[in-house]
Amino acid sequence: MPVKAPRPGDLEPIETASRDEIAALQLERLKWSVRHAYENVPHYRAKFDAAGVHPDDLNTLADLAKFPFTTKTDLRDNYPFGMFAVPRERVVRVHASSGTTGKPTVVGYTQRDIDTWASLVARSIRAAGGRAGDIVHVAYGYGLFTGGLGAHYGAERLGCTVIPMSGGQTERQVQLIMDFKPDIIMVTPSYSLVIAEEFERQGITPEQISLKVGIFGAEPWGEGMRAEIERKLGLDAVDIYGLSEVMGPGVANECIETKDGPVIWEDHFYPEIIDPDTGEVLPDGEEGELVFTSLTKEAMPIIRYRTRDRTRLLPPTSRAFRRMGRITGRTDDMLILRGVNVFPTQIEEQILRDAQLSGNYLLVLTRDGHLDQLEVRCELQRHLSGRLTEPERAAIARELQHRIKTFIGVSTRVTVLDADALPRTQTGKAKRVQDERPRTV
Repeated sequence: MPVKAPRPGDLEPIETASRDEIAALQLERLKWSVRHAYENVPHYRAKFDAAGVHPDDLNTLADLAKFPFTTKTDLRDNYPFGMFAVPRERVVRVHASSGTTGKPTVVGYTQRDIDTWASLVARSIRAAGGRAGDIVHVAYGYGLFTGGLGAHYGAERLGCTVIPMSGGQTERQVQLIMDFKPDIIMVTPSYSLVIAEEFERQGITPEQISLKVGIFGAEPWGEGMRAEIERKLGLDAVDIYGLSEVMGPGVANECIETKDGPVIWEDHFYPEIIDPDTGEVLPDGEEGELVFTSLTKEAMPIIRYRTRDRTRLLPPTSRAFRRMGRITGRTDDMLILRGVNVFPTQIEEQILRDAQLSGNYLLVLTRDGHLDQLEVRCELQRHLSGRLTEPERAAIARELQHRIKTFIGVSTRVTVLDADALPRTQTGKAKRVQDERPRTV
């Protein structure tokens, strides 16, 4: 399919600036952001004072490492509006996390923040190949989740026609895609596979689907998942990265001409990679935990926020900014199985190496005596469902067990199921882990 590479005039000047120009802009904005946080957020003033640092100590980009980290716990401890750096009356919108593991994390935006966010999502869609006049089908959830409205405002800012579908109602998703013929879909990768299955159920082939580009985010996904989505929907699958605490979607985005990792919009967000255990800043190229500092946010500046996402920083390619490697997992999603660290995306990659298996899977953790056990439940591709013998299923399971043991280092039990046997996400991120181990008190 044709790739919409940038044309002269498509890019903003900062996207082709020198590294010295970018660094000078970052330092100028970083000084403002740190001082803004210190002078207007009591939490930051207390934390900086306790660490013995002051905004005046920030003279180089490397000096940021002197300042303390911000964590999700800090945001919850200051619920609901304690992290705001402007009067509440200047906050024009509030978003929040689901709060399934405690109080939700609340974020606020001034009108200028909303404008910046819309511009960066527009830049992201353009990097993915979108142009003014394209039709964008938004299947991210709307509401307190930042995905739907973030994508919506960005697509409108670029000059696109937006279909604000939100999540769920999969049959209607397919109907509207066939009727309205959008060029772009913005959705979680797991839900895109649910939509793809509905196309299959209705006998609609990838060649009949109008979509040219999918912009997928809100959960980790690997190259195997990219290949599966592209094959089933007949589009280019591009990765968008963001999190509500930092802004929302549009912190980074892959460029369609390279598809080599999301480009971080470094003129608005300063990235670091740290050792998750020691907090030491690691050099570019080494894997660790991603940390972000906002450079332009007014309502809620965020200083050295620990994202819990594991990745590495890569050199620029298609833009002047650095890129992120694929998210290998989240430090809080990591499973420790008999002393081996395992991320769900590692197992996903092994599942999708077998063309007979789909991208739907569930990891079930149990305990036998004192030993943890892991069962990998996966599904056959729809055209094979109900057609394989038990010995053929067993052979697929043995081969997957072998690959997981060889490449990841853990023993598992694999169950190969028919299509549709596992629960599906209808509104957003898929649940990949089911922990049935007894809770310790």
